[in-house]
Amino acid sequence: MSNVIAPHVTVRQPGLVLTDHLFDLPLDHAAPEGEHLQVYAREVVAADRFADRDELPWLLFLQGGPGCAADRPVGTGGWLGRAVQEFRVLLLDQRGTGRSTPATRQTLPLRGTPAEQADYLAHFRADAIVRDCEAIRARLTGGAPWTVLGQSFGGFCTVSYLSYAPEGIATALITGGLPDLAADADAVYRAAYPRMAHKTLAHYARYPGDAVAAARIVRHLADHEEVLPDGTVLTPEAFQQLGILLGGGDGSHRLHYLLEDAFVPTVDGPRLSDHFGEQVAAVLSRTTNPLYTLLHEAIYAQDGRATDWSAHRVRTEFPAFDAVGALAAGDPVLFTGESVHPWMLDVLPGLRPLRETAHLLAARTGWGPLYDAEQLARNTVPVAAAVYHDDLFVDTEHALRTAAAIRGLRTWVTNEYEHDGVRAGGSAVLDRLLRLARGEA
Repeated sequence: MSNVIAPHVTVRQPGLVLTDHLFDLPLDHAAPEGEHLQVYAREVVAADRFADRDELPWLLFLQGGPGCAADRPVGTGGWLGRAVQEFRVLLLDQRGTGRSTPATRQTLPLRGTPAEQADYLAHFRADAIVRDCEAIRARLTGGAPWTVLGQSFGGFCTVSYLSYAPEGIATALITGGLPDLAADADAVYRAAYPRMAHKTLAHYARYPGDAVAAARIVRHLADHEEVLPDGTVLTPEAFQQLGILLGGGDGSHRLHYLLEDAFVPTVDGPRLSDHFGEQVAAVLSRTTNPLYTLLHEAIYAQDGRATDWSAHRVRTEFPAFDAVGALAAGDPVLFTGESVHPWMLDVLPGLRPLRETAHLLAARTGWGPLYDAEQLARNTVPVAAAVYHDDLFVDTEHALRTAAAIRGLRTWVTNEYEHDGVRAGGSAVLDRLLRLARGEA
């Protein structure tokens, strides 16, 4: 049984009342008498519903990632404004993120050796997050099931939740987060690289000058060492990672404005500007969320085999992504997206101290299942999922295959939004999913 171990702190914002919750939970739920960690969650209630908040049903929000803290709300905009009209919302910092016993370059050395750090982080996948949710639900709802809204990796967690604790869910809502139930990391990335190429070429079609700008930057990086203001070493491969922006609704425009400010004249000739460097560093940094790299491929590992830097290995099957080689051949520089690579441990300051830990996790075997296909096939929980037709991060074919495998799941397939649709579309997306789950749309 979880216990609140800190007094509730309640504050007010325009239109909202926020209450802190901190829980003491087992690191390994199979060994509840062993080590514990603290898990933080923020309760959000509409100000005009605060007096009768105990009568409101709960909605649990599971953030994307892995390794990203929950949203920090300011006011009643977006999907949250729609949610608090009828729910008492819980924004969970998944274990290792935000205020939930954070796992970073500063804290992980407290665990001991890299091997001990890797053993510790093996308990930070979706199955453990679901067990945390169930322990918290028993404390907060008195045992009543709650609605779960999972964005991206939060959707993966929701499918795990439906697999192993469906009794805890009244309704499941998933946005851009239907995982393939059986595909390993290699299959995920073999599907991902063609999407990355498509997104890059679509960007160049919108902003033709950016193909020239990207080529100039790669040519410069091949001949010059550039260290960004935060200490990131910007290599051609690291520059290509800016393609992660193309997964967001306004990402193509953000990338364009970033590229147009790349160079300034200096006494040493043209160099990358500090303005450009600051923006690039903000996109590439993993200092506050190293789990995004350390555990990214582990979220696809279910067959016991090591992931072994899958994205890096699979990339060699797509030679068009060799940026310097592309220049030599007169081809466009292709951007990459949500892929992790061993060289990141050298060029990104927030990951350098965790280099050995990352390699140990990549070599780790024995990963267990994250989904129960048989349970999902007999699912009775109302489920609605937004599938973004041109999603950079989650393959549409994989998502639709899973949608067909979960009994009763209703899909909304749309190209109106990118992967961040629940934020870009705000209340409209959440409202559509709620009506879909209830059979009203």
